[in-house]
Amino acid sequence: MKSDVDRMLPSLEPVMLLDPDGRPTAAGKASLPAGEELLRGLAGMVAARRFNEQAYVLVRQGRLAVYPSSHGQEACQVAAAQVLADDDWLFPTYRDTAAVVARGVDPVEALGLLKGDWHSGYDPYERRVAPLTTPLATQLPHAVGVAHAARLRGESTVVMAICGDGATSEGDFHEALNFAAVFRAPVVFFIQNNQYAISVPLARQSIAPSLAHKGVGYGIPGEQVDGNDLAALLTVLSGAVERARAGQGPQLVEARTYRIQAHTNADDATRYRTDDEVTEWVAKDPLVRLETYLRAEGILDDARAAAFAEAAEEIARRTRDGLNRDVEPNPDDLFRFVYSRPTSQLVDQLAVVHDEMSRDALSREEDRR
Repeated sequence: MKSDVDRMLPSLEPVMLLDPDGRPTAAGKASLPAGEELLRGLAGMVAARRFNEQAYVLVRQGRLAVYPSSHGQEACQVAAAQVLADDDWLFPTYRDTAAVVARGVDPVEALGLLKGDWHSGYDPYERRVAPLTTPLATQLPHAVGVAHAARLRGESTVVMAICGDGATSEGDFHEALNFAAVFRAPVVFFIQNNQYAISVPLARQSIAPSLAHKGVGYGIPGEQVDGNDLAALLTVLSGAVERARAGQGPQLVEARTYRIQAHTNADDATRYRTDDEVTEWVAKDPLVRLETYLRAEGILDDARAAAFAEAAEEIARRTRDGLNRDVEPNPDDLFRFVYSRPTSQLVDQLAVVHDEMSRDALSREEDRR
């Protein structure tokens, strides 16, 4: 019988149900998710890939200030959203816009932060999706707080807290894990290990056997999963969510994946990684892997594949049209959403802004005369 410590240890190799060629592994032959679940996941990944492509074009057109692409990580993005119930919460990072959209947030609103219009372009409560966060790991303690509060209220809510490998080097990561473990908060920490924290490779961040092993020190069970295998991700993440929901405390899942494109459009990835390395991971494309399996099993046909592509194109069109509309900013919004009851300092600052705007408008009027 396994000891408690043994149960916390992740598998020596990442869980894989479909190999890179789309063939079921020995484990996959007996435990693959249902065909409809896999089709739903493929549709989500096709949409996510097209969304990433469209966002990159919008950056080049000047419609987005910056975009951290999740190209190559679409399986992680889609699975993280797909395993959650409507009442669960998703806490994303800046690279998880595709997961936010997969959760049901309007794609134009999801890009509000990256365009520079709003701190968060969407209502977090509508879809139970926290704002995208640029600082590393700062969302993790917040996620634990939401999970802990839900537990105190007797709710069945589970929180999916996403972070990257670089975030595991931050103090917030360790504080969040310890707090969650002590209070048995129903939160799943989902690490997307894409091998680099901007330009710093994983080998220079940690010498642990895996990032999933980091949970052991806090009493949190961990698991490794192939982050380019949607079938394995759905199985591992759904299991983690259900254990957390059943009162078994926090769970830690590390997905081994890869960031195909640069860190952001402002990054030159050729300065710290080789083309051969990227090519090796391109061959592990999560979309190709799943589509190959579904076609081989007769689950996916050309008509359905075309429908997925058409739906993805519609999302891209909505995104393109929405981002091409100019937004007239209201300076009052800088102060309106800071506190429910503005402080005296904010009231004074708003008055200064109104005074400057009035004098500027008067000056323009005099120039026209």
